[in-house]
Amino acid sequence: MKRRALPRLLRFSARALAAALLSLVALSAAPARAADRVQVADPYLELRTGPGRGYPIFHVAAREEWVEILLRHTDWFKVRTANGREGWVHRAQLETTLTEAGSRKTFRDVLLDDYLQRRLELGAGYGRFKAEPMLKVWAAYRFADALTFEGTVGQVQGVFSGTDLWHFSLNAEPWSDRRLSPFFGIGVGRFKNIPNASLVSATPTNANLSHASVGLRYHLTDRFVARLDYSIYTAYVADTRSIEYRAVTAGLSFFF
Repeated sequence: MKRRALPRLLRFSARALAAALLSLVALSAAPARAADRVQVADPYLELRTGPGRGYPIFHVAAREEWVEILLRHTDWFKVRTANGREGWVHRAQLETTLTEAGSRKTFRDVLLDDYLQRRLELGAGYGRFKAEPMLKVWAAYRFADALTFEGTVGQVQGVFSGTDLWHFSLNAEPWSDRRLSPFFGIGVGRFKNIPNASLVSATPTNANLSHASVGLRYHLTDRFVARLDYSIYTAYVADTRSIEYRAVTAGLSFFF
């Protein structure tokens, strides 16, 4: 029996990942969450034309001058001086400034802060669905600290048939503030199994689907997260009959 190709799912994956990359670029210079004014405590504060050491220094703010934090891009912050000059300053320099209360300005680790404040996530995984190869992609929206709404599309390359499935899930992540955290999910969707055309009297199965899953997430670096999950799928193929499938997948996602 031939294995089914994955053209539709691969095209979907490519479009989803491309859209996410464009969104990530657009959002990478997001407004600073704790936008405020700070006072220069060192002899000067160097302003660069862009967020990187390769950009030239075009202006310096003098000691006791106030600057306003506007935007951030990774460890670089865009600031505006009292006379309206705007430039980029590295986090290490900003941490030598003073707040309006006169204390030293501190910043949480930007990468960890991004992870803890994540909202949208896209990913792809590969694994086994009842001992057969499975590829899936997902998109998730985190609407609360420990709750995520997720949509998944998957395809299984069976020896005797091929399976398409999709489902929506509600995931709970009780320890979402940790780098390594477990999650639990339940959801519903649709299941379609298409037998190989050479099989005699074989008919496609199109059924409702429910599932329960448990897994682990690990924040790797920057905006990337590794994920391992184990799921139990139940396809309701008739009023009095259902079929249960077990799946294990590992994948990689990125958030923004």
